[in-house]
Amino acid sequence: MKRILIVDDHPLLREGLGRLISAEPGLEVCCMAGSVQDALAMVETEAPDLIITDLTLPGRNGLELIKDLGATHPSLPILVLSMHDELFYAERVLRAGGKGYVMKDAPPDRLLEAIRIVLAGGVFASPSVTNHVLRSITASHGAARPGNFPLERLTDREMEVFELIGQARSNHEIAHNLGISPRTLDAHRAHIREKLGLVDGSELTRHAIRWVEVGALGN
Repeated sequence: MKRILIVDDHPLLREGLGRLISAEPGLEVCCMAGSVQDALAMVETEAPDLIITDLTLPGRNGLELIKDLGATHPSLPILVLSMHDELFYAERVLRAGGKGYVMKDAPPDRLLEAIRIVLAGGVFASPSVTNHVLRSITASHGAARPGNFPLERLTDREMEVFELIGQARSNHEIAHNLGISPRTLDAHRAHIREKLGLVDGSELTRHAIRWVEVGALGN
């Protein structure tokens, strides 16, 4: 029986995933967490065989969880289940040490397939993500990586802020969702504007909304 830890800050989603996974032969959801801090504690007490985590979590995010456990539990596989654009975030997840990426709107069978593949020691990603990552890795081995996409300059946290801005969330909602102070959010917004060469907050909002709507910036 393979034991699975689910990390998501939405209780209803956690419960639904738990029922789906536990109905599968050989799989058992041993525990659930709503934050990175709780997940790290449960890894020590419950010793799961696999972690399924969202990226957007209160306080520290799912990418930070992957990096932390990569240092302390390098053999523990982590599968990301997220609503965020897979062509951009899947590469970050795989480079951080994650073993797979599934969109939340994917069919349940795809998640179960990903779980089986990752538990067997493989890596799961959609064909479009696989092609994208291979092209990216190939390009990075050259003398230079031409035409760097501006969003690649953002940190993982800044990218979270950027996408939430694009979802028309208020500053209060973004700060609450990420577990950060308004002052820290202002600093993130300033850094994003600087890195992307944007003049003011209105231009930042327009570009963020366009990114969310079409999955590209500056095209």
